[in-house]
Amino acid sequence: MSSRGRIFAFVALAAGVAAGVVVAGVLATRNHVPPAPKPRAGRPPLALDLGVRTDREANALRRAQALYRAGKLDAAAAIFGRYRSPEAQVGEAFAHWPGSTVSRLEQLQAEHRQSALLALHLGLALYWLRHTDEALAQWQAAARDEPDTPYAVRAGDFLHPRFAPGLPRFVPSFPLPPRVAALPAPQQLAALRRAADGRDARAEILYGVALQQLDRPVSAERQFAAAARLAPGDPDARVAAAVGRFDKARPVAAFSRLGPLTRVFPKAQTVRFHLGVLLLWSAQLAEARRQLTLAREQGPNSQLGEQATQYLEALGRLGTK
Repeated sequence: MSSRGRIFAFVALAAGVAAGVVVAGVLATRNHVPPAPKPRAGRPPLALDLGVRTDREANALRRAQALYRAGKLDAAAAIFGRYRSPEAQVGEAFAHWPGSTVSRLEQLQAEHRQSALLALHLGLALYWLRHTDEALAQWQAAARDEPDTPYAVRAGDFLHPRFAPGLPRFVPSFPLPPRVAALPAPQQLAALRRAADGRDARAEILYGVALQQLDRPVSAERQFAAAARLAPGDPDARVAAAVGRFDKARPVAAFSRLGPLTRVFPKAQTVRFHLGVLLLWSAQLAEARRQLTLAREQGPNSQLGEQATQYLEALGRLGTK
């Protein structure tokens, strides 16, 4: 969600519609082979990410991005043109599609080297113009140069189309404190950051989940690893550390840590649940179904059990085996 809403809207990830989207995304891509280049209709997608910002510019750029998606390019360009941030300049370049879009993005990239924002969007523009190899090179640069950004995560979606979009997120088996849950998103993030002071594993996990929600996987992994060091006997901490290592370029980094935890914590629902989620993201649907079924059997009425049910129902509706 572009405006992020509540940081912990991740709970809705496994609700019926969202689970269906994830499963459908896997089904649509698991046998994907990039097609031969073809002319592309319309415009490349604009993927500006403004996190939990609520300032005037962020709100204006969100409006402009919505106008772009609606095909109202002149109106979008007028708003983007009021600001000089890299996001605004990328938006303005896209609003002049196809005209000067690529040349303007290349100019911006020369000014902002190693910018995942620029590499992702230049890649999208090039791909729309059927320069596939050049697009792939840009997306590889985005993933390599700024891996701890939403733009690197989006680039990973294009580089690894057999996986579900985005990255799997860890779901704690314990709730967010009500006093934090009641805060607006920016204050929520600040409160979670303050609480993650290196002394409380659960606080480290909650801040890590918030960072995952903001598509900052490297920072999230760091928090989860800290939690595991603080509480090596806690299934949540150990599982979070494994999930945080998930990388589409090297998924074994997560599976090699998570799989053995089924023996270390045989009764911990979080292990089976997250193993199922990682398998689902990797398009290993039969084994994902098995692990999610085992997770549900360990506690159908718990939060994780209910989310496992949502995923299983989505798999069932889509006729997977």
